[in-house]
Amino acid sequence: MWSGDELDLDAYLKRIGYEGDGGRELCPDLRTLKEVHRAHTGALTFENLDVLLGRPVELDIKAVEDKLVRGGRGGYCYEQNSLLAAALERIGFEVSGRGARNRTRGDALRPVTHAVLVVTVEGEPWLCDAGFGYQGPRDPVPLGRPGTEVEQGGWTYRVRAEEDGVLALSLLRGGAWRDLYAFSPQRYHPVDYVLLNHYSSSHPRSAFVGQVVVQHPGDAVRTRRALVGRELTLLHPDGRIERQGVGSGELLAVLDREFGIRLSARDAAELVRIQRAGD
Repeated sequence: MWSGDELDLDAYLKRIGYEGDGGRELCPDLRTLKEVHRAHTGALTFENLDVLLGRPVELDIKAVEDKLVRGGRGGYCYEQNSLLAAALERIGFEVSGRGARNRTRGDALRPVTHAVLVVTVEGEPWLCDAGFGYQGPRDPVPLGRPGTEVEQGGWTYRVRAEEDGVLALSLLRGGAWRDLYAFSPQRYHPVDYVLLNHYSSSHPRSAFVGQVVVQHPGDAVRTRRALVGRELTLLHPDGRIERQGVGSGELLAVLDREFGIRLSARDAAELVRIQRAGD
């Protein structure tokens, strides 16, 4: 389903810095799932720079591997979770896709534009998501026990059950639960993400068209970081938010310092030109 047989698993594990435990053989157990998920979300940055540079976002596994693994770049949800799904499938996990509705932008009903994964381990389903940016979970979240609170390095998540089998992922921020997204039991396949990807990468109303979107969920020490347009946001576990403007002349330095992104000279110059044109 996820073309895991085509993935260079060793190169992927090296890219995310996965070392395992004393050479322990990879097997489809919960410990491995958590270790791989955390390594992936820690190493790969959420970013839409190819969309801004006018390039198509390819989802076949070789293209994703060339960009995120061999090219040292990041990507957004369809790329990130397609790569994670291929790796988990290659290891031997049972992986299925879901389509989610973003709930971080108010109460309006949003279309399904986010890709997430459900991985079943010993009969128990887990939400896996390496592509929701700076508010996303660093570790898998249990789905079989709705309401269970899961603490992840100072950040707390829970999954809440709604009508018709819908599940909503929430993040505790500043003492209040905030929904991130919701998804139904309907399975999504890679071909479905191709369609959603087309909208996200090309539709004029997509949040990824016409502005820089680069994010990282941080770790137990660093804050969570998001650069959207010309504003850098730092999100702390206690709910504090810091914001600062980023001019076109600072863009490349911020991408490097805050997100570890270094572009080729040609891409860097083009990105700065695009950013300056909007000033």
